[in-house]
Amino acid sequence: MLPHGKRLEVAVIGEALQLPGGARRRPVQALYWLLLVGLGAVLLVVRARLAALDLFLLAGAAMLLIGVGLHWRRFQVFAVAVGLLAGAALTLYAFFPYAGSGGEVGVGSFLLLSGLSFSRAGLLWMEVLLPAAVLLYALARRPAWRRLAGPATVCAWSGTALGAAALLVRWRESYLLDPGAGHVPISNLYEVFVLFCVGTTLLYLYLEERYRLRALGDVLLAVVAGAALFLLWYTFARQADAIQPLVPALRSYWMKLHVPANFLGYGCFSLGAALGVARLLNLRGDPGPRLLDDLQYRVIGLGFISFTAATILGAMWAAEAWGGYWSWDPKETWALIVWLNYAAWLHLRMSGRAGPRFMAGWSVVGFFLTLFAFLGVNLYLSGLHSYGSI
Repeated sequence: MLPHGKRLEVAVIGEALQLPGGARRRPVQALYWLLLVGLGAVLLVVRARLAALDLFLLAGAAMLLIGVGLHWRRFQVFAVAVGLLAGAALTLYAFFPYAGSGGEVGVGSFLLLSGLSFSRAGLLWMEVLLPAAVLLYALARRPAWRRLAGPATVCAWSGTALGAAALLVRWRESYLLDPGAGHVPISNLYEVFVLFCVGTTLLYLYLEERYRLRALGDVLLAVVAGAALFLLWYTFARQADAIQPLVPALRSYWMKLHVPANFLGYGCFSLGAALGVARLLNLRGDPGPRLLDDLQYRVIGLGFISFTAATILGAMWAAEAWGGYWSWDPKETWALIVWLNYAAWLHLRMSGRAGPRFMAGWSVVGFFLTLFAFLGVNLYLSGLHSYGSI
C-alpha cells in the first residue's frame, strides 16, 4: 500500500499522461490537425527555399506542434489563431509591397521605417494585455469580483497569441528591411524578453487548464507581467523594438536551437519559483499544497532538462564561434552555477530529505540566481555574451 503522498503523485502523473479532451476520442479532429500542420510545413518549404539544416529544424518544429496539439486541444485553436493573425499581416505586406516596381519606396517600406510595422502593434498589445491579465486575476480574489477570472484568462490568451504572431511577422519584416540580414527574432534583449513572455504564459495557461490554477494566476504570472512592463518601458524609452542586423557571432544555426531551449528553462524556473511563493504564502486555491509541490517539482524538472540541452548546444556554438567549448566567460560561469543549483534542488527533492517549504524557498532563491545569470551578467560583468544593453 503506497503512502498518501505517493498515491497522489502517481495519480497526478497518470492524469498528465492522458490526452485532455481525448484525441483518441476525436480521431477526425486529430487527423485534421496532422493535415493542417503538414500542409503548413509543405507551403513553407515551397515558398522559403530552406537549406538542409532549416528543413531539419522545420521537421522538428512540425513534430513538436503535432505532439503538443494532440495532447492539448486548446493549443490547436491557439496555433490556428496565431497563423491567421500572422498570415493577415503578411498578406497586407504583399498588397502594399516594400518597394514599387520602379524601385521607389513602397507603402510597406514606409510602414516599416516609420515604426508602424504590424509586429510592433502586436507586441504593444501583448505588453498591455499580459499585465492586465495579472491585474484581473488579482482582483478576482475578492468574492464580489470573482467573475473577472474569466476575462483574465482571455487577456492572457489574447496577449500570448498576439505576441507569438508578432514574432512571426517580425521575422518576415527583418528580411523586408534587409534581405541579406534577415534573421529569427530571438537575437537581442528585446526579442528574447518577448520569447520569454510568450513561452512562459503559454506554459502557465496549460497548467491553469489542466490543474485549475486560475486562483493563483496573479502570482504565477507576476514575473511575466513584470517582463511585459519592462518591454513597454524599453520600447518607448530606448526604441528597443527597432529591428537591428545581427552581429557576426549570432549568424549561426546554433542560435535557433540554443536560445529557445534556454528560455524554456528560464520560463519553467520562473513558474517553479512562483509556485514556491504560493506555497510559502499558503495561498488558497483549487489545488492543494501537495499538488503545488508536485507541480513545482515537475516544472523545475522540465526546466532543468531544457536548460541542460541549452548549455550543451551553447558549448557547441562556442566551439564554432570562438574555437573552444568552454572559456569560463561570466555568462558560462553563471550558467553553470544555475545548472548546479537546480541539479542540487532536484537531487534533494527526489531524496525527500527536506520539507516542502524549504524546497519552495530554495526555488525562489534559484530564480534570483537565474535572473542574474540572464540579465545581471550582461549589465554588470563584461564578457563574450551579450543580448543587448539597457
